[in-house]
Amino acid sequence: MTDQSKTSEKPWGGRFSEPTDAFVERFTASVGFDQRLYHHDITGSIAHATMLAEVGVLTAAERDQIVEGLNGVKADIEAGNFEWSVSLEDVHMNIEARLTDRIGITGKKLHTGRSRNDQVATDIRLYLRDEIDVIAEELKRLQSGLLDVAEREADTIMPGFTHLQTAQPVTFGHHLMAWYEMLVRDAERLQDCRKRVNVMPLGAAALAGTTYPIDRAMTARLLGFDRPTENSLDSVSDRDFAIEFCSFAALLMTHLSRFSEELVLWTSAQFDFIDLPDRFCTGSSIMPQKKNPDVPELVRGKTGRVNGHLVSLLTLMKSQPLAYNKDNQEDKEPLFDTLDTVKGCLKAYADMVPAIRAKADSMRAAAKRGFSTATDLADYLVKKGVPFRDAHEIVGKAVAFGVAEQRDLSEMTLDELAGFSSVIAADVFDVLTLEGSVQARNHLGGTAPGQVRAAIARARQQL
Repeated sequence: MTDQSKTSEKPWGGRFSEPTDAFVERFTASVGFDQRLYHHDITGSIAHATMLAEVGVLTAAERDQIVEGLNGVKADIEAGNFEWSVSLEDVHMNIEARLTDRIGITGKKLHTGRSRNDQVATDIRLYLRDEIDVIAEELKRLQSGLLDVAEREADTIMPGFTHLQTAQPVTFGHHLMAWYEMLVRDAERLQDCRKRVNVMPLGAAALAGTTYPIDRAMTARLLGFDRPTENSLDSVSDRDFAIEFCSFAALLMTHLSRFSEELVLWTSAQFDFIDLPDRFCTGSSIMPQKKNPDVPELVRGKTGRVNGHLVSLLTLMKSQPLAYNKDNQEDKEPLFDTLDTVKGCLKAYADMVPAIRAKADSMRAAAKRGFSTATDLADYLVKKGVPFRDAHEIVGKAVAFGVAEQRDLSEMTLDELAGFSSVIAADVFDVLTLEGSVQARNHLGGTAPGQVRAAIARARQQL
């Protein structure tokens, strides 16, 4: 066999005079990771063949033979009766080669009017669109679980923090609803991203379009795209949609990481605010008493991985001239790993969050430490006619006294409090209680239990 006959086994081999180096063949192949696109590749090919028959490039018989053959290839893959070949480089050529083996020369007509450039761009968009829908449902499941816990804990008082120092009392339900609001923004970003994913590049061919009388609008309808892309050069070289998804993912993971940090703190003996069921924790190989919050810790750790993939894709695209370049083969592994990581982390959280149990007594005891009602005392003085800056100083002195005496403001006597300002009367104790403090924040977005329940009701309606 001559070198020329060897190279002609490649779909592009006619121009080459020697076979690809064995290492280069392995180095440049993508089939090891892009084979997960097989379903979407076949779906796109069926739509393409259907369109080609409609415009007269294929006969109806050829279309039917191709469609039947592609469905057979899909069945082989799903039954595990398909051997992926590195020498065929990618998922597209592996499927096309098997199709030709099954149905003969008609299989070679499938690629008419398209290129692997627009084919892979279409496959990735189809795949990502489906994965976005899966992630959206899992995100919704997590949001629903948060609402359930927030409703259950709408009256549970805990300290709110700034600088990780006790600030003011809030309810645990209110705190969880802050997490929920982060996820609302994530869900909105995801759906907005989906709009730009759901445009069809097929028909752009290699970079300039095709001379065949294709009907791109028809193919877009068959594949459920909103519309075809407008420019053939941009169609094959654009990876903005993947970068945008990874940007969404990085923000989502940053939010989950923040949740994780709080869960890790709250499960510690020093905080002792919540309990996570054993099934979401692990032990120590040497310390029998340990119960480690491994799920939140691992989610927190995986955030760096996803952030790295976003930077990887941005760097991948930053110096590419139009149109398609082999660099773009490197888009898939960061995107695929981001998808897998996000889905896994969301599942873990959606399963775990409803099982969180608040330790109300520990939370309440912590809220009583750190003078968390100091602002309430300042507001009380202002309502009595004291200028706020003077009230701030008065309360500061009262806190300093409490620090020295190791007593909270609510534990001081009326005479002691009145010693700092003559306007303080017996009604001051109404505002120095934890319940009084949270109830006083009775406005939209406030921590009053009634407002928390109203926010939950609105959220359920939106979900």
